[in-house]
Amino acid sequence: MKAIVDCNSFYCSCERLFRPDLLQKPVVVLSNNDGCIVSRTDEAKKLGIGMAGPYYQAKPLIEKNGVVVFSSNYPLYGDLSMRVMETLQTMLPPGAVEVYSVDEAFLDIDHIPVEELQTLAMLLRHRVEEWTGIAVSVGIASTKTLSKVANKLAKKNKELTQCIIILDNEDKIIDALHKTSVDDLWGIGRRYAAKLHDLWGIHTALQLRQMPETWARKHLGGVVGVRMIKELNGEPCVEMKDPLEKKKMIATTRMFGKPVYELNELKEAVATYAARAAEKLRRQQGAAKALSVFAVINEERPNYDYDPSNRSAYTILPAATSNTAELIKQAMPLVEKIYRKGPRYLKAGVILSHIVPDNSIQGNLFLPHTQNLQRFLMDAMDNINFSMRDDMVKYASSGMKRNWKMRQELRSGKYTTRWDELKIVK
Repeated sequence: MKAIVDCNSFYCSCERLFRPDLLQKPVVVLSNNDGCIVSRTDEAKKLGIGMAGPYYQAKPLIEKNGVVVFSSNYPLYGDLSMRVMETLQTMLPPGAVEVYSVDEAFLDIDHIPVEELQTLAMLLRHRVEEWTGIAVSVGIASTKTLSKVANKLAKKNKELTQCIIILDNEDKIIDALHKTSVDDLWGIGRRYAAKLHDLWGIHTALQLRQMPETWARKHLGGVVGVRMIKELNGEPCVEMKDPLEKKKMIATTRMFGKPVYELNELKEAVATYAARAAEKLRRQQGAAKALSVFAVINEERPNYDYDPSNRSAYTILPAATSNTAELIKQAMPLVEKIYRKGPRYLKAGVILSHIVPDNSIQGNLFLPHTQNLQRFLMDAMDNINFSMRDDMVKYASSGMKRNWKMRQELRSGKYTTRWDELKIVK
């Protein structure tokens, strides 16, 4: 059996943890630059506030109903996510927890007898909430896809289900799939769901399960579609993954807090993103052989419309590296190559690819001894920045003022990661 533990309205739950006065009150959290709504409490959903909709469109409804609004506070969410995952790992054997996202984890519970699944689910839910303050829902079934179905239903009527649904027999599975729209299936996007509705009259997960594998191979993405049909029929096809799996490509990209017009500001942003990507690369003990830089511009057309478009450049590095200074050095000419004076730049990013293990890089006998020790410098920077946060140590090319940084006008305190932002209890 497989289980998925999913934090309820995770970003909002993190904010409420330090604001108990907001319990039972509507709360929403916004995306980067306070653009869209990315998390809502049940109370906010009942008011008709949509998910992923622009904040400015929902603002009249939010202000009318006294909804509390927060900017995204990623250091807080990341730290609380780590606490949730570590709590789960203390309750199961090594390798039985796969961290799927910041607020979800799959659990391998094949070793648990079926008659003990309800007890385990209750224990998981209570332990996580007791140790971290974050409420979770638990879905259990024979496959990952069915466990996602169970979890979705568990969250729809929390009072009835107690945030737990276990699909441990065929009758329960059929009933759950009948109640689940094909739009809500893991791996089915909105556009493809509309195609399933219009072309084949498939509206529920149960109808999709009954389709033959030959049809899935032709119309549902080949092997991926066949796996989905098998998983819906209770045949495990999506295995647990190693949480330490190495990434083949690493990207860091952000929208600017305000439009950027000058080359120096664009260089500062790209240098900052290159440093962040290098930090991610070192975390998996990798080194990159290729680097690309891109920027998104919003250029005025003759008909007075604004059309976002990308400009990008790519280079093969002289040698595979994870050294921040070297990556910034290689990125700056690429910025000059893609920059044009005039348009406003809305976003930029850095992508590292052709990643190899850093222990496969051969030292250079013809370089000074200090240059072959750059990895020790990078490790020291990473340790300082991890403990102090906010890029305490950075390269000057990343800028000092960073006026282009992401807007977070409604951000709460970094209560768990900054001494100077600890929550004050009166």
